[in-house]
Amino acid sequence: MIVAHMSDDPDVESRIDTFLARYTPEIAAQLREARARLRAAFPRGVEMVYDNYNALVFGIGAGERRSDAFISVAGYPRWVTLFFLDGVALEDPAGILEGAGSQVRGVRLKSPEDMARPEVAALIAQAIARREPALRAAPPLRTVVMSVSATQRPRQPSPAVRGHDHPPAQDSREEGIRLRRARTGRPPRGAGSASDRGGSR
Repeated sequence: MIVAHMSDDPDVESRIDTFLARYTPEIAAQLREARARLRAAFPRGVEMVYDNYNALVFGIGAGERRSDAFISVAGYPRWVTLFFLDGVALEDPAGILEGAGSQVRGVRLKSPEDMARPEVAALIAQAIARREPALRAAPPLRTVVMSVSATQRPRQPSPAVRGHDHPPAQDSREEGIRLRRARTGRPPRGAGSASDRGGSR
């Protein structure tokens, strides 16, 4: 297991603990470790937390604008997905990227250790290289809760649908919608008040 330094702000980490507590223990543990592994790759930048309608998302970018996030891990009721904003532009000789949108691609993680697989690590390295100048100029990594949706899908699987997988392409489509809303300044669907979102950005 990767142990990475989390935010120095106990209030932020307390809120994140509350978000994670809505998941099953198994998925919460996977998302915690996936977050830790992602943070370990970024000594500088901003970790942006979105407790969205569809998923709890931890994104990384050089700045605090929603559109700065270019890589993220997101927790769904039955799995965790690693997303790449510029996924269509990444070289993927192993063919592991999933998604059918115009930009975002993802890798559904069977376990957080998948992030260390050579083919996944290569995708992460490519994504970082595309943002390297901005990341190098960024301040030390800090965490900001960007938005909390007032209404959310259940974070635990419904017994009626347990075992029926949600198509990976749908994860990427939903993440693409979130990112497009971020770039246009529109709040995520079901987002709370401006104070919940940390004010206008």
